[in-house]
Formats: sequence, structure tokens, C-alpha cells
Amino acid sequence: MSAGVSASARRITEALLEECGRTYAAEAGIRLRDTPQPLYQLLVLSHLLSARIRASVAVAAARALFAHGMRTPRRMADATWQQRVDALGEGGYRRYDERTSTQLGEGAHLVLDVWKGDLRRLRAEADGDGEALRAGLRRVPGIGPAGADIFVREVQTIWPETGFWAGAKGLQGAERLGLPTSPDRLSEAARDRDGAAFAAALVRAALDREIVETVREAARRRK
Repeated sequence: MSAGVSASARRITEALLEECGRTYAAEAGIRLRDTPQPLYQLLVLSHLLSARIRASVAVAAARALFAHGMRTPRRMADATWQQRVDALGEGGYRRYDERTSTQLGEGAHLVLDVWKGDLRRLRAEADGDGEALRAGLRRVPGIGPAGADIFVREVQTIWPETGFWAGAKGLQGAERLGLPTSPDRLSEAARDRDGAAFAAALVRAALDREIVETVREAARRRK
């Protein structure tokens, strides 16, 4: 870890990663690699996580969709609207299930039409420009700024060219933990770490004050 990071920030970072250093993709059972299927699965998960609904419900809904075979844009597009609604309901994703089913179908068709089912084509179009990547993601129905943030945050370990990305929610978590809140300073704390896991842990801290207290106490014990 960089010498420019304070000892306190170092302890908090280590405690945070030990407590909840896992990506949401891993929690959803996505073995993230730079191949079309897991990248598409991450897009679906990012869509679900961006709604005003508990992250655990979004993860469960993603797992249900994948369990029903909707792991590629072709399989998602070929599923009926009701099949998507039913899978979302199995995961407890009921408040937005009908609209989300429609958006997932439309989004799958767009991924097939624009990027031939392969989001690596979007990566190539962005050519290392983070804003271009997020703008491309926002073309997908149901993927707004929050969903694009989530995708970039989770994919950064395998698409590292845009640099460390915590997103607005991750920066909120950093503030609650007493970590630097400028992206550049925060990236120093993530150096030599799995940036995606660190960013996801920061988001968990933003969403759960109990995690903040647990991490702070663990960091104090590391003195």
C-alpha cells in the first residue's frame, strides 16, 4: 500500500476487506471473466442493483434469472415476458418486476443488435475512456447512471484501463469510514488490492452502519 496512505486508513482498509471484501458479482454466483456470458450477467445484476430495492433482493433475483437459463442476451431475449417476471418474483424482486422484465427483454435485444451479444465490443469502443464506457452502458434500457456506476465498479479488476472506480455510493462509504473521499487518494488505499472488492466493500459500508462500526472497532484493535 502506498506510503502516502495514513496508518489509520491502512488499518481501516484492511479491516474493511476482511469484513466484507467481496464483489456483488461473486455474491450473485457470477464467475467474472473477460468473456461474453459473465459480462452480460454483470450487466443484468447492475440493472437489478440500481433499483430502490435491497441489494440482497437484487442478488437473489439475478440468481433466479440465471438459474432459469437467462444467462446470455439471446436466452434473455428468447424468454417470455412472463418467464422473466416469474423468475424475478422467485428472487423477491416484486415491486419492479413487470417494468424490469420489459427492460431486460429490450436490453437483451439492444446488446445483441449493437454489440453482437459481446460487451467487449463496448469496451473497445470506449478505448479506455471511463465516461464513454458509462455512456455506452446507459444506452441499455434500465441502465441509468447508478447502473453504469455499478457495472464499472464491478468490472474494474478485469477492465482496469479506466482506473479505480468507487462510484458515488462507494465514496459515501469511504466518508463514513473516515477514509479519503477523493478518488485519487482513495485509489492509493486500493493499491495492490482487488479494486472491485474494495469498492464493493465501501458500498456495503454506505448501506449498513453496523458494518461501519464493526470495521472501525476491528481497525482500533489493529493498533
